[in-house]
Amino acid sequence: MPFRKMHGLGNDFVIFDARSCEFSMSNCKAKSLCHRKRGIGCDQLIILRQSKTADVFMEIWNADGTRVGACGNATRCIGHLIIEEKGQRRCTIETDADILKAEKANGLIKVTMGKAKILAQDVPLAKEMNTLSVDLDLYGLPAAVCTSMGNPHVTFFMDSIPDDHFLEKMGPKIETHSLFPEYVNVAFAFLQADGSLRLRVWERGAGVTEACGTAACAAGVAAYRRQITSRRSVIELDGGRLEIEYQSDGTVMMTGPIAYSFNGEVMIND
Repeated sequence: MPFRKMHGLGNDFVIFDARSCEFSMSNCKAKSLCHRKRGIGCDQLIILRQSKTADVFMEIWNADGTRVGACGNATRCIGHLIIEEKGQRRCTIETDADILKAEKANGLIKVTMGKAKILAQDVPLAKEMNTLSVDLDLYGLPAAVCTSMGNPHVTFFMDSIPDDHFLEKMGPKIETHSLFPEYVNVAFAFLQADGSLRLRVWERGAGVTEACGTAACAAGVAAYRRQITSRRSVIELDGGRLEIEYQSDGTVMMTGPIAYSFNGEVMIND
């Protein structure tokens, strides 16, 4: 089966085009393909399928074999592919969570990521809480902000940016905390002197990644709600910068780069 490898700021994907063939995926197959020593290796596995309501349907699998509803960096990559394929400036992408829009923007890809959800039941949280101040009572961490971007996020605003040891210690504990019935993507944000937010991410089902587009969107929303930034923010991740706009109607726009890595073929056993 042919595949394409792409990444958005180092957040990397293996992409299969199944629009004209029968191609099924499972937890075990996804884990095997994503494995960096025994498979192709990636943070997320993407399968393109036919859509009745958009230009393409994007199926997303995390490295741990779980299927998820959103991935911002993958949306930019797939947006670029479909825009190039159709020879136009815009396209629509259906996911398990929403229908998203992508367009060319001065050499970058701009994606309409849908509306952020900020109610506890929508994140979701296990109990009703004010999502602007969620105290997990873990190791002295500050109260966090919880947001859904089609997938659950928790954002902590820190006095300094955490190192890898901190991420690898705290990430799994927060990801699987009982407050999050669907587990959660974990981000730590630090306001820099230039007004941008430095962000480090522990992705649900993937671990430490160089970038997470939906985490950047959630951080932009959280920073505005905390009155740390305006509705427009620049998020600096390990892999580079994304521009986030949180519009007054709740819609979130994300703008950033994409990159090709390589093409290949792989034998997939049922």
